[in-house]
Amino acid sequence: MAQEDAVRCLRCLLYALNLLFWLMSVCVLGVAAWIRDTLNTVLTLTAHTRLEEAAVLTYSPAVHPVLICACCLLIIVAMVGYCGTLRSNLLLLSWYFSCLLVMFCVELASAVWTYDEPSAQRADMISLKFRMPNYGLQRYQWLTHTWDSFQTQFKCCGVIYFTDWLEMTEMEWPPDSCCTTQYPGCARHAHHHDLSDLHQEGCGPKIYSFIRGTRPLQVLRFLGVSIGVAQILAMALTLTLLWALYYGRRFHGSDSPVTAGLPEDSASVAATNGTSSEASGRGRTIKGQRDEAELKRPQVEMEWLHTAA
Repeated sequence: MAQEDAVRCLRCLLYALNLLFWLMSVCVLGVAAWIRDTLNTVLTLTAHTRLEEAAVLTYSPAVHPVLICACCLLIIVAMVGYCGTLRSNLLLLSWYFSCLLVMFCVELASAVWTYDEPSAQRADMISLKFRMPNYGLQRYQWLTHTWDSFQTQFKCCGVIYFTDWLEMTEMEWPPDSCCTTQYPGCARHAHHHDLSDLHQEGCGPKIYSFIRGTRPLQVLRFLGVSIGVAQILAMALTLTLLWALYYGRRFHGSDSPVTAGLPEDSASVAATNGTSSEASGRGRTIKGQRDEAELKRPQVEMEWLHTAA
């Protein structure tokens, strides 16, 4: 009874861990997709600068293909583990444990290999200004779109201040993506009437803060560590469940022939005893009939002689 309760408790814990694997894997994929989109924008603006190298070093472990593939595989492995736990299948549970062990080793090696401290400094933000003169040119439409997208998303303008657009380009006013409320010609109207309608903070500090680490990156790191701890716990529980199921079946398997053999042996003994007792009873009956016949024989002879006389 105690062993059955322990197995039931282990199965419930594995159910909960597999559900946790699904939820955390989906969260990691979602956060990684959001970070990758923003990271591509930052890498476009910081191309060929030290900021680009620092951004790659910071976010490479978070959006590394190994992490993405591991989360996708973890969803499938968790489904296999759920089925193996539900059916108490030793083969599926063994395969589940082996996959978790391999994935944990690969994730740990990838995290150690890709981890490195970024070496960006605030002075490196000045290098972003050298990308601004290409804004609006026909062959740099992708760069124009990137600048507009970043300034709209992070609510910033220029590198240090919106006047960077006037210093580094031939533009008479900043792009419309610098406006707090965007509409065609809003930057021109704000430049001549009210500068408060433009974003007052530069994009350089935003990029620097992004490279140093954002809240989504911290969430992603926390999820990665949590998945690793959950994998260790799931492997320990799987080993315990495998041990309980294997030795439980082995114990019942070794006891079943003995218990099954006892009725058969006792039946054979009972059959043998019954046969012998039946034979002895039959012999006693025949012997009694013979004794009775021998006792009656003189009486019959005397009656026959008396009748003949």
